[in-house]
Amino acid sequence: MTHLLILFFVTYSAAFMATVPPGLLNMNAAKTSVEKGKNNGVIFSLGVSTMIMMQAYLAVLISKFLYKNPEIIDLLLKIAIGIFAFFAIYFFISAKRVRRKKIRIVKMSKKNSFFKGVLLAALNLLTIPYYSGLNVMLNASGWIKFEVWDIATFILAAGSGTFTVLYLYTFYFNKLEMKTNTFSRNSNYILSALMVVLLIITVMRIFFR
Repeated sequence: MTHLLILFFVTYSAAFMATVPPGLLNMNAAKTSVEKGKNNGVIFSLGVSTMIMMQAYLAVLISKFLYKNPEIIDLLLKIAIGIFAFFAIYFFISAKRVRRKKIRIVKMSKKNSFFKGVLLAALNLLTIPYYSGLNVMLNASGWIKFEVWDIATFILAAGSGTFTVLYLYTFYFNKLEMKTNTFSRNSNYILSALMVVLLIITVMRIFFR
């Protein structure tokens, strides 16, 4: 039981720290909260966390294979380059088309917010190698075994750590309602810039390791 608590704490912390820096998922959680209401922001966060848990499970299944075949990680990183480049251009063009307008809360299906979170999380291919590497490290340290309870704890901790940060982002921007007009107008520019940063980091990870 003790090793499960350690496993949960370490994985939760890793997921939390990986989600804290402004990025595609947490900025969209904040943007959804600002433009469509706090509840939709929370539902979006649940969608992201659900996909993160699925990716964490996949990472557990392939961690041994990735450990013996590191070229698979290189392939995922190269695919990620194309995705980040696409979103950088997409958000930049979207920002150009957005007209300045007063932010108002609009009704939106909670189901739509949930699946938007699932989709954006699924496009973040760096999540799989990240949790695969974490799983390999924990396995080498003896903190995780390929047993049901260990795997369940790892997956739950990954989802919980991610959801905690997104929940904080959702409420942080929602409480600054009087200052969110500027954020809403410029959010697409911010997201485009973040995609460029992630693109550069990914390229450096491939060619300068």
